[in-house]
Amino acid sequence: MYKINKKVCLNSTVTLMDIYAPLVAKKAEPGQFVILRVDDEGERIPLTIADYDREKGIITIIFQIVGATTEKLNQKNEGEYISDFAGPLGKATHTDGLKKVAVVGGGVGCAIAYPVAKKLHEQGTVVHSIVGFRTKDLIILEDEFRAASDKLLIMTDDGSYGEKGLVTNALKALIESGENYDEVIVIGPVIMMKFVCLLTKEYGIKTTVSMNPIMIDGTGMCGGCRLTVGGEVKFACVDGPDFDGHLVDFDEAMERSSMYKPFERHEYDKACNLFKAGEQNA
Repeated sequence: MYKINKKVCLNSTVTLMDIYAPLVAKKAEPGQFVILRVDDEGERIPLTIADYDREKGIITIIFQIVGATTEKLNQKNEGEYISDFAGPLGKATHTDGLKKVAVVGGGVGCAIAYPVAKKLHEQGTVVHSIVGFRTKDLIILEDEFRAASDKLLIMTDDGSYGEKGLVTNALKALIESGENYDEVIVIGPVIMMKFVCLLTKEYGIKTTVSMNPIMIDGTGMCGGCRLTVGGEVKFACVDGPDFDGHLVDFDEAMERSSMYKPFERHEYDKACNLFKAGEQNA
């Protein structure tokens, strides 16, 4: 059993939790993930490690409430426990030797981008962070990104905060102003990562993306997280989750992920109805 030490609602659909998992925290690195179960009968879901504290034995996870399991997880409170918390899994993001990097995050993907920016900043890399959200109310981790970045640009679709526009607009403006990046690291919705990669390919800038498709076992045996990268089949859980963005077949990845959305919504609605019924009967 793994204790929830802290729970914070970052916005209406995104929650942060600190989980006491000292063995995971001892080895965790940016870019890696855990697979958890809320209870003994729950499904396994992957969540990327948003931060870690080795001394306190804490792993921070940030999740969006989109399905039945994330809804069940969100019903848990500080001091309660979750059943399983396995990790760290996947390969850590490569940061060695990078002198100047643009870290691009979109939506809840910023929770994955932040620890990468933090590690780069700590090792002396110049970090320009570009984070994008639909609107001001959905912004997360602003203070954390400011502390980990030499330059931070916040973009909103509706212009309610920061600059109005897409992350690609901000990145293109930086590149054309003369900024030379060793690498661009982009994490967020698949469609966003696709268009960032199309942009950086024009300028010949190496680009790494973090792919987080459906995962079940997290060890490469189930095949659920397969992707096509450079014409070859890869598994995000063991070969990634980081890949060369210029080689990823994003259209295939988007098509596969969309297959699960109706089922995900059905299970979410069912879970919500169960919780509401429980509250009424209490």
